[in-house]
Amino acid sequence: MRQRFVAAAACAALALSVAAGCGRDSSGGNETAKAVGEGKASGEITVWAMGTEGEKLAAFAKAFSTENPDAKVTVTAVPWESAGQKLSAAIAAKQTPDVSMIGTTMEGGLAKTGALDPTPGDLFQKETFFPGAWDTTVVAGTSYGVPWYVETRGIYYRTDLAAKAGFPDGPKTWDDLTAMAKAMQAKAGAKWGFFIQPGKTGSWQSVLPFGWSNGADIAAGGKYTFDTPEMTEALRYYQSFFTGGLSPKDLPQGALEPAFVRGQIGAFMSGPWHVGILKDQGGKDFTVAPMPTGKSSTSFIGGSNLAVFKDAKNRDAAWKFIAWLSRPEVQVKWYQTVSDLPAVQSAWTDPALTGDKILQVFGEQLKSAKAPPAYPTWDQVAAVFDTEVEKVCVGGADPGAALKAVQQQADTIGTGV
Repeated sequence: MRQRFVAAAACAALALSVAAGCGRDSSGGNETAKAVGEGKASGEITVWAMGTEGEKLAAFAKAFSTENPDAKVTVTAVPWESAGQKLSAAIAAKQTPDVSMIGTTMEGGLAKTGALDPTPGDLFQKETFFPGAWDTTVVAGTSYGVPWYVETRGIYYRTDLAAKAGFPDGPKTWDDLTAMAKAMQAKAGAKWGFFIQPGKTGSWQSVLPFGWSNGADIAAGGKYTFDTPEMTEALRYYQSFFTGGLSPKDLPQGALEPAFVRGQIGAFMSGPWHVGILKDQGGKDFTVAPMPTGKSSTSFIGGSNLAVFKDAKNRDAAWKFIAWLSRPEVQVKWYQTVSDLPAVQSAWTDPALTGDKILQVFGEQLKSAKAPPAYPTWDQVAAVFDTEVEKVCVGGADPGAALKAVQQQADTIGTGV
């Protein structure tokens, strides 16, 4: 969780750099993607990667060099805390690596600088990837890069408490989720029926799935569209878990997992990384359900992309390296190395993933999961959204008024496209 919040901060830093100008124009957004030459890769390929990926990729990439003996992959591990600033400085100085890992919400800001190379259509087809993941690479109609790995959200719940509450198979609908949370308190002894974020940093990742599942769209016609009946109804439903005493308004950091393992929290919303965390803390009686259905069951899709810079010294080899990382069998091996979920849909047919029931829930959810628009200003607008959500969840503010405030500030900030 901390890594994702740090990544969000890096994206925000990048957005500020873009707003200030990085010494590049954005004319590259509409140019046709150039083909990549045939044959094996050669020469040095410089790569920047963050987090665990930055620590593990160099050793993993040795298999690429085995297939391409004349190519060498040099990986620089970049801390998420400084990623945005470091990328902006490299772009301004025209001293970029050939390839960089890019958080999905960073894509719009980087593309705005004109520094990214359009995705070569001869190597990549969008149908290969989960639709929501591919959409994160598209800015103003042009794809810049490809999805590397993905993650999404589901509903973790205690199977023993859910059975006592009368929901042995978990919640299927919004009404089910509310009823299960109430019954977990009344019948199963949980202190809190369902934990969701009360408007802290990154809470938009929890709120927007309810909006999307209710038919809301936060961007249309080249502008932000938060102030809609569908989004208002979704935020009011989200607020009901706090007004109804089903979710805590202030849970100390690090308290969620032990409270869930002890049965004090019956359910919570999170991503696949929580499976390992819960097991490490002794959690046994739990599983994951898809997002409950409103008009649909739609979750958030996140993860990271890989992109090549226009100033790359070894462009062709850089794209060939990304193409190698996008092979289904390589995606599976990468998952087995760092637990990153494959962005390539066909990789999910491998026994390494099909044998895990919880992973299969996330795999199904990924097929319809969505991401926020790849606008350069998204991180600024998301910060406004988080602030207003906290007023709704903690302070009891009216959801409609909160969304009007978000819309007003979003209109002022603009999309940046």
